[in-house]
Amino acid sequence: MLIALGASALAAPLASFAQQQGKVWRIGFFYLGSREMALDRLRIFLEGMRELGYVEHKNFVVELRFADGKYERLPGISAELVGMKVDVIVANGSAMYRLLQQATSTIPVVITTSADPVREGFAASLARPGGNFTGLSTGNAEVAPKYIELLKIAVPKIARVGVLMNRTNAGYPGQLKIVRAAAEKAGITVIAVGAHTPDEIERGLKKLAQDRAEGVIVLADTFFAQQTRQIAALALRHRLPTIVSTREEAAAGGFMSYGGDTLEFFRRAATYVDKILKGAKPGELPIELPTKFALVINRRTAKAIGLAVPQELLLRADEVIE
Repeated sequence: MLIALGASALAAPLASFAQQQGKVWRIGFFYLGSREMALDRLRIFLEGMRELGYVEHKNFVVELRFADGKYERLPGISAELVGMKVDVIVANGSAMYRLLQQATSTIPVVITTSADPVREGFAASLARPGGNFTGLSTGNAEVAPKYIELLKIAVPKIARVGVLMNRTNAGYPGQLKIVRAAAEKAGITVIAVGAHTPDEIERGLKKLAQDRAEGVIVLADTFFAQQTRQIAALALRHRLPTIVSTREEAAAGGFMSYGGDTLEFFRRAATYVDKILKGAKPGELPIELPTKFALVINRRTAKAIGLAVPQELLLRADEVIE
């Protein structure tokens, strides 16, 4: 079910605007996953807006849409947000970015997660995106070789690594190419499976186990984030150590994670909205990369799959979940 709602009112001093006193801005906010996750990300975004002096319902309102991970809903949501002529859209998910790119060249779009917005065609460059898109990149495409390095430390004799990817994600061919190149240098064979439904995830991980994968890289994707517990449970069943991109996924049962703080990206998105509402052109706002990548080890999961975590990995970890 698609819904529109304003989030809870925020109490904060109103920042003075020189340029459009009294205007109530309309911000479209889209999240690919569930209502619960959408509201959680919206809460963080609204905290960012409050820190910048905005007061919801006084000088801005939010039009929230989410898709519960159902890709067939995206065209309708994209058309609806564009048709409402909102002032700016904060969006999540490569498939949605593509639809918005096709639907409007005038409404500013702030992307919240993209492994490589240049390769995916959403920006001419990180420094100067051009067009109506700007926002934040996870930088996961460039750190993909790190996944191979970390799995090699965790499983020193690893010879076959699986890659679980959402085949609807436009950025994955480039990421997979980078992973394959890094794996080849390490003498590791890559087995890739695509999935964009829960059933396909189940079949994909079963296939990786049957193909004797000794570790699995779960490429960052909003749909996979929604299916975190399913992926963790299946990996445990098949005794597959996984490396994921966010702490949330590691805490939910992934073996280890390496990546930036994607929740914080939604707070940072507010700074882009602020600049755009004050007159900045999105195409002239540089796309932001994470400043820190954290390594999280879930020792509970390691014990459950019978994997002894090497001391070298524990020493490198920013956090160990016991």
